[in-house]
Amino acid sequence: MIYFYTVGIMEWRSVMESKKVFIIAEAGDNHNGDYNLALQLVDKAVEAGADCVKFQTFITENVISKFAQKAEYQKETTGEGESQYEMVKKLELSFGQFRSIQKYCEERNILFLSTPFDLDSIDFLEEIQIPFWKIPSGEITNLPYLEKIARTGKDVIMSTGMSNMEEIGTALSVLKKNGAGKITLLHCNTEYPTPFGDVNLRAMQAMEETFRVPVGYSDHTIGIEVPIAAVAMGASVIEKHFTLDKNMEGPDHKASLEPGELKQMVRSIRNIEQAMGSSEKQPSPSEKKNISIARKSIVAKRGIRQGEKLTEENLYIKRPGDGISPMRWYEIIGTTAVKDFEEDELIVE
Repeated sequence: MIYFYTVGIMEWRSVMESKKVFIIAEAGDNHNGDYNLALQLVDKAVEAGADCVKFQTFITENVISKFAQKAEYQKETTGEGESQYEMVKKLELSFGQFRSIQKYCEERNILFLSTPFDLDSIDFLEEIQIPFWKIPSGEITNLPYLEKIARTGKDVIMSTGMSNMEEIGTALSVLKKNGAGKITLLHCNTEYPTPFGDVNLRAMQAMEETFRVPVGYSDHTIGIEVPIAAVAMGASVIEKHFTLDKNMEGPDHKASLEPGELKQMVRSIRNIEQAMGSSEKQPSPSEKKNISIARKSIVAKRGIRQGEKLTEENLYIKRPGDGISPMRWYEIIGTTAVKDFEEDELIVE
């Protein structure tokens, strides 16, 4: 396990240093508390080409009080006949099951990650040596939680849904003060699904400018357009919920991608990060062969005799572009023909 943990850290850091977008397939609690469904989600994350598959580790009694109400989206997806505690308790996997899921991820060659939602779960995930921490939006104001994670010294990815800049800055200060490793902030909106008008992707760039840390995006919109746009805007990490079937019972399925959509998102992100290229503007290797075909040269508009003066009346500009550039038009006008030229022939000096 220590070997895989070490490999996990190396893979995570090498991806970040290489500027490759790190894609987290968020299984979350979309296994519905079923261990076998969790393994199937791992398989689908692997098939999609994600870098990491992430779950949620929690002890319900430590996270939700008996007085906690369901969110509106949870009422819409699971009804109002049970409490938030009762709903979440059905989604809980044991620490032993997470050990087995981690081992299965190792066998399938994909990074295992899980977000802790309570202090005991932090202890457990530290014990099994996950490569870095993913802090959910709801814990950004949880001081003991932030301190405990930071004191492990591991890298941190922190979602920032529901937060303002002051709250983000305070959480960052706590993490840094207590020894956290490299910190990446994810812009996020915690409405499921997020209306497009509430996404505010520019806030991701504002966080990067303000806090001078890597940024990414955790998406809860319908579809794959927004995470792809986030990559084009500089996201170094993308996190997206996925499920085996959107029609399954549970709070998060309807706002998640199905396996085929997850695969399409990963493929699109890889295409976009290739397309981003560098800031240098030069002809690409693939287009150099088209320069002479698409550009134009100075040619004879009609037959021209040797010694004849070259003028706007006997010259024209046409393809191909492997002769004298039209940018030299006024330099050529007024010179004399060095030989006979037939109509359309490239002018030479």
